[in-house]
Amino acid sequence: MSYGSPSLESAVDELLAQGVDHIVVLPLYPQYSCSTVAAVWDELARILGKKRAIPGVSFIRDYADDVDYIAALAASVRASFAEHGEPDVLLLSYHGIPQRYAREGDVYPQRCRDTTRELVSALDLSPDRVMMTYQSRFGREPWLTPYTDETLKMLGEQGVKHVQVICPGFSADCLETLEEIAVQNREFFLEAGGQKYEYIPALNADAAHIEMMVSLTAAYR
Repeated sequence: MSYGSPSLESAVDELLAQGVDHIVVLPLYPQYSCSTVAAVWDELARILGKKRAIPGVSFIRDYADDVDYIAALAASVRASFAEHGEPDVLLLSYHGIPQRYAREGDVYPQRCRDTTRELVSALDLSPDRVMMTYQSRFGREPWLTPYTDETLKMLGEQGVKHVQVICPGFSADCLETLEEIAVQNREFFLEAGGQKYEYIPALNADAAHIEMMVSLTAAYR
């Protein structure tokens, strides 16, 4: 893990101790950003830079529009629709980054748009029923907009009654989905006049998610 245990370094050391001579690295950030995927690359380079002999490395930059990834997301959305009914608005909330990063060349906003486009197409939804926003901003400089929390407040105030939210940029649930999106932003929407709000969980350990990762890495074996 980048921020947890087992660490990337301990995993690399273990693989090399086993005699592995080729490593496939798949950062579980579906949309490339310099703040996430590139940070994994930098850490991997730091680790291997200390070795006298390094393995071959295949590094998968991202999978924002991968067919199996989109299919897994679409299946999770359909399951939520079947359980809770179709919402007035399906909101896709991605982790934000400072606008400055995008101006300096980070392709993250485009990769988020790519995921949104492919998911809307897979679901055969009218684009006017889907919104794309950015969450988890902090600090004083402007981040990518529109902001998720402000959008949900606006929707409630405009009379939208039912919203479902999915976070396609998170491969597994964490504090930023389970607390910020599922709890805090739900309160924002309901307090602004909304009536129904459901958070669609991340793919987590879903079988389709695991199969997608197997398929994605298979070409590099």
